[in-house]
Amino acid sequence: MSAQNSGAATLYIVATPIGNLGDMTARAIEVLGSVDLIAAEDTRHSARLLAHFAIRTRTTSYHDFSDDARAESLLDLVAGGQSVALISDAGTPLISDPGYRLVQRAQERGLPVVPVPGVSALTTALSAAGLPSDRFVFEGFTPAKRAARLRYFEELAQEARTLVFYESPHRILDSLEDMVAAFGGERRAAICRELTKTFETIRQDTLSSLLAFTRGDDNQQKGEFVVLVHGAPLPQKSEVSAQTLRVLDVLLESLSVKQAATLAARLTGEKKNALYELALKRGEDR
Repeated sequence: MSAQNSGAATLYIVATPIGNLGDMTARAIEVLGSVDLIAAEDTRHSARLLAHFAIRTRTTSYHDFSDDARAESLLDLVAGGQSVALISDAGTPLISDPGYRLVQRAQERGLPVVPVPGVSALTTALSAAGLPSDRFVFEGFTPAKRAARLRYFEELAQEARTLVFYESPHRILDSLEDMVAAFGGERRAAICRELTKTFETIRQDTLSSLLAFTRGDDNQQKGEFVVLVHGAPLPQKSEVSAQTLRVLDVLLESLSVKQAATLAARLTGEKKNALYELALKRGEDR
């Protein structure tokens, strides 16, 4: 359900800046100023943002450790005719931020949920990293313990899509070291640090070079990180040997394409589907 144009009581999911306050949208300011209540991940943190834009709406806390009763009490307000806006400390709620259970329960109760889009560190990093962005997989924060983190990276080593991770300053060096071990030091990657803030850094290189760069400068180990890793190269299609082609051509002289491909696969050990496609093509060329 959507109350975007109906004026009904609504749960709004509002994106806020990840650093530069100039990225706050006019619609976000309007919504936050007009709702009955703002549910914030940290009310003290959000108070500075709201004060900057002269938003005086009442706030309450809602975070990952809030219990189910807390979520239901917020949704009871919506059901009773009030509008509530959910914000996180920075960026878009639910993208590695609180809110999933709240939105899930709102949908289950048939209450209107309206997104107010804006900044997300994920899309901000993808737009500037210079790595393939047509297909990517967002993995969020990496495991805290080293053994688990290394296994986690190893399981992703053959993923062909661009990998996107969030990382904290006290683990960035350890994570980069484990990425080198799991993905190989020559894999292309990008580090996006302190996005939209004063000391923003966006650097693309091999993982080995990025590790050396970060290790060599204490300032590059501070702040909030998005790390992007180029996907694994797709395996090259194996070429059929000349001997297999001769076998296939002989069989095509007296058999159908399907029969020739099936028998050639048995004789040569090549995959039948690949030989069938090849037989079709060679039949067309005759």
